[in-house]
Formats: sequence, C-alpha cells, structure tokens
Amino acid sequence: MGAPDNMENAVSGNDPAAMAALLMQSRQTILPKRLDAPGPDANQLDLILNAAASAPDHGQLLPWRFVLVPEAARARLAEVFGLALIERDAAATPEQVAQAQEKAYRAPLLMLVVVDGARGDPEIDLHERIISAGCAAQNMLLMATALGYGSALTSGKALKSAGLRTLFGLADGDHALCFVSIGTVKSRKGERLRPVAADYVSTLAADASPD
Repeated sequence: MGAPDNMENAVSGNDPAAMAALLMQSRQTILPKRLDAPGPDANQLDLILNAAASAPDHGQLLPWRFVLVPEAARARLAEVFGLALIERDAAATPEQVAQAQEKAYRAPLLMLVVVDGARGDPEIDLHERIISAGCAAQNMLLMATALGYGSALTSGKALKSAGLRTLFGLADGDHALCFVSIGTVKSRKGERLRPVAADYVSTLAADASPD
C-alpha cells in the first residue's frame, strides 16, 4: 500500500503543515462492507497502533485500550452479534440474524475500543476519558489513511449486550465504545460535503448587557 498521490505531492514539497492538512482532508469513512483484504501487515499494524500513543491523556491514566479480533475469533463475535439481535427482537428472522453475524467478518483488521471509566484518578471523569480514546482512534485512522488503507468507526446496540461484555472480559467500569475497521478499499461513496470553520466556531463576547 502506498500513500495517495496528493500526500506524495505534499511530502515532495516538504511542507509539514500542508502534509498534515492533506492527510486529514483525505481521511474518509469507508464502511466495513466496502473494505477487503489485504489488511495492514505486521509493520503497518505496529505503526497504526503506536499512533494512538500520542493522544492527549489527562493524568496519564491510559484510560483506553484496543482489543484486536483476529480471524480465528470472528465466529465467536458473530455468535454474539446474532444473539444480541435475538435478545432485542425475538421475532428476528434467520436472514436477519445471519446479516447481523456477517458483520463480524467484514474488515480484515477489526478491533474494539474500550474505555475504562474507573482506572486511576476518580476526579478525571468519563467524558475526558472518552475524548482521549477518540483522539487515539483518530490518530490510528489517520495513520491508516497515510498507509493507503480505508477505515471506519462503527457502533451498534450489540456493544451494550451482556454477551459482548462477556466475550471481551469487560469489567463493571469498562465501556465498549466502538469498533475500528481497517482494510483495502474496494469501493467508496463520493466524499461528503464537509463543514467549514464558520459552521462550528463562534467567539465569546468580551462583555454582554443583561437582559
């Protein structure tokens, strides 16, 4: 896998800011059903996982972890997905259950993001821990993009199921946040229209008159 052409152009221009901007702009969510083998090799996976380490982490709690789901364990995850659907909808058809199970097999690289809400300093609340996990996940997505792979974060009601918590050995303070999927892009939708800064930035007034 090689870097996209626009990134190669930025590298050749030796402009760190341009390189960073192009990398972030080129990241696009590619749903797992649009990802195929091959996935990252061992060296690339090492780069992706180590990218998470530079995420901000108040108190250096390391309040998140990633659990890889290898091919050999996909059947166990598929069973959990199927049972979670049946628990939510006893009338689910065999076809619907099969569709839920199939999601476990889609991306060549699959991992669960877990946030520990109890680890370390209790004054550092869950929101900060989740933000840290989100930054770590984004770092990995950006590294995967730089390596030429597609990626996505996915969630779903099965994340809250007892079966999934048991499968991954989650403790009472653990939260299954989402799955990270990475692989080779086999198809993609057109890029969505991204917001501009004016859509989400405001400025606090220096003073305000009372109503």
